[in-house]
Amino acid sequence: MSATDFRTRLEALAADDLLRARVVLDAPCGPEAVVDGQTLVSFASNDYLGLAGHPEVVDAFRAGAARWGAGAGASHLVSGHQRPHEELEIALARFVCMPRALFFSTGYMSNLAVLPAFAGRGDTVITDRLNHASLVDAALLSRATVRRFPHGDVAAVSRALEAADGRKVVVTDGVFSMDGDIAPLPELLALCERHDALLVVDDAHGFGVLGAQGRGVLSYFGLASPRLVYIGTLGKAAGVAGAFVAGDADAMEWLMQNARSYRYTTAAPAATACALLTSLRLIEQGDDRRARLTRHRARMRRALASCAWPLMPSDTAIQPVRVGGNAEVLALSARLRDRGLWVPAIRPPTVPAGGARLRVSLSAAHEAAHIDVLCAALNEVAHD
Repeated sequence: MSATDFRTRLEALAADDLLRARVVLDAPCGPEAVVDGQTLVSFASNDYLGLAGHPEVVDAFRAGAARWGAGAGASHLVSGHQRPHEELEIALARFVCMPRALFFSTGYMSNLAVLPAFAGRGDTVITDRLNHASLVDAALLSRATVRRFPHGDVAAVSRALEAADGRKVVVTDGVFSMDGDIAPLPELLALCERHDALLVVDDAHGFGVLGAQGRGVLSYFGLASPRLVYIGTLGKAAGVAGAFVAGDADAMEWLMQNARSYRYTTAAPAATACALLTSLRLIEQGDDRRARLTRHRARMRRALASCAWPLMPSDTAIQPVRVGGNAEVLALSARLRDRGLWVPAIRPPTVPAGGARLRVSLSAAHEAAHIDVLCAALNEVAHD
């Protein structure tokens, strides 16, 4: 095949129902979206607490831009680390009960930073098969030996640690983004303590939602250890953008000195940090939002208990509906859209072959009526 024969490759994707298309929205992130002039109830975003459009967050962003300008101008290690960045890192470390935190421009960049900084040639990275793509890429970039274990299989992790060479790093999502289940972190941490390993937890979908005051999956389990490296994403429940890595002070200093995706990129605008400081306060005060999210989840699971397409086990805001085939899930998503509902169809390679699903993402910004409309539509379509 020619190196430039992209048309043939694209046609092959289309034949397997794997071709993606972007959707252009004409409304801000929220429980309702406007696409091609049609208003849809959206179950497509990760704005779990409904903070993306919160007036106080928006005002903080606006005020931050007026005070600090539109851009930072350089990387954090040159001249881009402004006062709001510093204040945000201190606030994040306090919030997740860690000695120190580093702020990154995106979650993908934070994950690409961590594994290559903590593991290299001769070391071993042990990673869950369902980890996010950024962690897969980070493991490969580290040049360490990579051992993948079956999803959530603690016994397999134990065997891998016993056979591992060099420094050992176990890495897992906290909440798995396409399944909605939670990693067995207490058991994994116990193994890391026993085998002198680090445990890296990417809590993109748990931060702000799980644990006391939304402090995340470590708080949910009551875990603390200098062996823990915690990654939180700030573009989901926090409603803005960016991510952070938190942990032992020396480990974070090492990360700052060695993380290429931290050292060689321009810092995020200080206005983003200003907005996030407000968002963090709202998360801390957001028990009502989290309780509302819990009620939405329970309501959905009751209504779909006998649906033709089974809900996958999940105690989080991610409620996947297993369908199976690529063509089938695309058709189901389209039929829901005809009914005014936007529910994304998730296909390989994001999920395993044969595991295509609707990914229902619940938000505290949804009304109970939104949940009822979705469930009624799924049950109706199943009987058409």
